[in-house]
Amino acid sequence: MVNEMEKVYGITPHGGKLVNLKDLSVSSLEAAKKLPKLTINNWTISDIELLAIGGFSPLTGFMSKTDYEAVVNHMHLANGIIWSIPITLPVSEEDAEKIEVNEKVTLVDADGAIYATMTVTDKYRPDKTLEAQNVYGTTEEAHPGVKKMYSTGPVYLGGPINLLKMPSHGDFNDYYMEPIETRKLFHDLGWQTIVGFQTRNPIHRAHEFIQKTALESVDGLLLNPLVGETKADDIPADVRMKSYETILHYYYPKDRVRLVIYPAAMRYAGPREAILHAIVRKNYGCTHFIVGRDHAGVGDYYGTYEAQELITSVEDEMGMQFFKFENAFYCNKCGSMATNKTCPHDEKNRISLSGTKVRKMLRDGIVPPKEVSRPEVAKVLIEGMRKQVAHE
Repeated sequence: MVNEMEKVYGITPHGGKLVNLKDLSVSSLEAAKKLPKLTINNWTISDIELLAIGGFSPLTGFMSKTDYEAVVNHMHLANGIIWSIPITLPVSEEDAEKIEVNEKVTLVDADGAIYATMTVTDKYRPDKTLEAQNVYGTTEEAHPGVKKMYSTGPVYLGGPINLLKMPSHGDFNDYYMEPIETRKLFHDLGWQTIVGFQTRNPIHRAHEFIQKTALESVDGLLLNPLVGETKADDIPADVRMKSYETILHYYYPKDRVRLVIYPAAMRYAGPREAILHAIVRKNYGCTHFIVGRDHAGVGDYYGTYEAQELITSVEDEMGMQFFKFENAFYCNKCGSMATNKTCPHDEKNRISLSGTKVRKMLRDGIVPPKEVSRPEVAKVLIEGMRKQVAHE
């Protein structure tokens, strides 16, 4: 008899199977205590969690050299399945020398807490300059993703993992669901078409406009904010989560939206990361995905619609559908949100502020225009950022 939670409802997972690498048994934990230990950081813990719960299906561990090179050079795994971002485990020279190929090791955090075991099947030296250029589109250390990648160890370990301890997400635990659980949720709600939305920012009026436009064509929206590592000047996840709760309460139909956290680190890899974001949401059960302006971008490293162009070129391989929206703004003449596709009026009638400018206004305690941000949301963000400054 099939366990109810083992059924895979809805859209076929990426690569055909929803991976489950969890082993939470006491015996496995005890056995792991006897193995050589390798200390990992929070970024790697996020990757381990997504590997284990099936968010990164069909991956079953950190990439071998063969898969790594295929992804960096050709944006596909060695078996031909599309995949855009290397999922790797970098280690120091010292750690690499201690670990033998085919050895099993225990992965622990800085405090020694056990999270997983890994059978090391590969050990290799990546070409990080090539990885930076192909994945991030630049070799500049000013790019936060490139800087992070350059700062890690010079050797990568590849091999399958088993998760022994689920990471805690603190105040966000009530919004945590695994892909198998979101799929069952959508099934129970009667949703056959679900659009996913990735965000690391508060929802402003342009986001709201494109989400609601997409909702006109599907059964439900999965609002799936990233809560792992982000860069220092991004709005903290706890403040953002309160803003999501607020806007959903006041402005969205309760029976057509679900808020679930995405426990990943942000790579800022622009077009390539847009593809990863789509793959993960497909594994969570989404049939559709929104790709907006400068998706997963940072600074001026990517063209405004470069992510849309790349995802369009591989759409047939992705096994899902995409909403690709132009930059949205409020038009005083139209009296509504619009894009260049729907609004005939010139720039002087349009109200649109950059995310950087809005963040500065919020930090200064200034409520942005209601045409840019809902006042209830702005209030939550200003209060949250004021508390953040007070603690610094």
